[in-house]
Amino acid sequence: MVANPSAPTKINANIGRRLRELRIERELQQADVARKLGVSAAYMNLIEKGKRSVQLPLLWKALELYGIELEPFMASLGEARVEDSLAKLLDEPLLRSLAISEEDLRTLSAEPKAATTITALFNLYKNARTQLDQLLVALHRAERDEAEKHALEVELSTPDLAVREGAVPSRSVDDASFHYTPFDEVIDFLQANENFFPGLEEAASKLRREGIWGRRIVSDDIARALERLGVKVDIVPPTMKEASVIRRYDAEKGTLTLSASLLEQRLKFQLAHTIGLRLIDEDPQLVPETRRFLARHAETPRLVKIHLANYFAGALLLPYDEFFREVNRTRYDVELLSDLFEMSYEAVAHRICNLADPKKRGIPMHFLRSDIGGNISKRYAATGIRFPTGTGSCPKWAVHMAFLTPGVITRQYSIFPDGSRYFCFAKVILQPEAGSVMKGTVYGIGLGTHADAAKHLVYADGMPLPQDFDRVAIPVGISCRFCERTDCSQRAAPSYKFAFAVDEYVKKDNVFSPMLATRSELVQLRKRERDPRDGA
Repeated sequence: MVANPSAPTKINANIGRRLRELRIERELQQADVARKLGVSAAYMNLIEKGKRSVQLPLLWKALELYGIELEPFMASLGEARVEDSLAKLLDEPLLRSLAISEEDLRTLSAEPKAATTITALFNLYKNARTQLDQLLVALHRAERDEAEKHALEVELSTPDLAVREGAVPSRSVDDASFHYTPFDEVIDFLQANENFFPGLEEAASKLRREGIWGRRIVSDDIARALERLGVKVDIVPPTMKEASVIRRYDAEKGTLTLSASLLEQRLKFQLAHTIGLRLIDEDPQLVPETRRFLARHAETPRLVKIHLANYFAGALLLPYDEFFREVNRTRYDVELLSDLFEMSYEAVAHRICNLADPKKRGIPMHFLRSDIGGNISKRYAATGIRFPTGTGSCPKWAVHMAFLTPGVITRQYSIFPDGSRYFCFAKVILQPEAGSVMKGTVYGIGLGTHADAAKHLVYADGMPLPQDFDRVAIPVGISCRFCERTDCSQRAAPSYKFAFAVDEYVKKDNVFSPMLATRSELVQLRKRERDPRDGA
């Protein structure tokens, strides 16, 4: 029978933790206890941390000092002693994301002040988050009430105009910046630099020249390049504990561990991404644009670094000059480009949005990635198109309609309420897991440009720019909450742009569509509200 080597270590840890608890309960200082037991304070510290075994004579002296018998002491070693206030935190989503275990909490429980402080701070955070949510709701309601009041005042004072004239106050709710997240900061950083970073482009070109690489690179080539940079690459089978971790890079040790579940396209992208991280760490001047960037959120610089490493991977695997030539030759045929460079559809779509070299500039494009629930997880707009913040976007966008026909490219001319016109196309990308789409991922990848530039895209063939654009184009908006359209049958929420007037005697095809009543109709409505019998 093989002995368990971790058993003595666990016993030492339990004894040390219990001795520490007894000392703190009696309000004794560690140095004073060490002096009475005839050991150094450093040695006593190691005992309490479970890093040294306790000899029986020393244990007897300690128990005598604390006034506890050996038998109850040994019986208490198996007890899970976690503060109730800390134990409740185990069920909190934030704590679960930090992978704090019961063992960690038991260690914290030995420090009463630390336990109390952590619990109080976490509860303060939850209260602040709740108050912020309530503030947002109150702000939205106040804006809506202001819009209704403003609309009615204008209507009653201007008999010949409908409510739509002046229904929008000068300041609307979307001016508030409560939802300005670190991800929004990254988007702003990219927009400010046109999503083009010459230093990373040159570094990628230099590496390709040194490796004498052709158009198509295999993962083995990139792995060897990493090893020349001092990084050892290991590809290991995924474990149940870390099934979702596909890459783990230890910059200090110079080791990169990749999941064996990665297929070739994703494998070489992760290898190239790690080279980007390595080069940026070694030479921060590689991306001088970051020096001028002042982040509001602590997480933003790391997110920017992740994006820059992704950018480098794209530049390495899709070299600018050759990619630019093929983009123009194929007229932005993303599927064909994906085959030519043996890269994923999404990676090629991303790279098309990097073509902002002043000497070789592509047409302005916008990019977005959405799931089937309409949540946008990636976005970039070189065309000036406005994307919604938070969740929810116009369901009539091509990227959402693409889920109706996942096997084909969805193409669309669209027009926004402000008159801006676009040509957009989208494709659904499926990545099943264990043969199941439900267990895997499903995304819609959308690209678009100004309608006038559609002639440069192969996807607009057979769809020339219509003469009567306003009639043929699909009317879209940003999101239901901020859409000015009054006749959209797909509306999922009232618009903050209009007063939400309800009239039980008038039925529109969508209950959330604003009622654009005339002055006489509004007066009748108000009369009915004052005296319901008038409407009988």
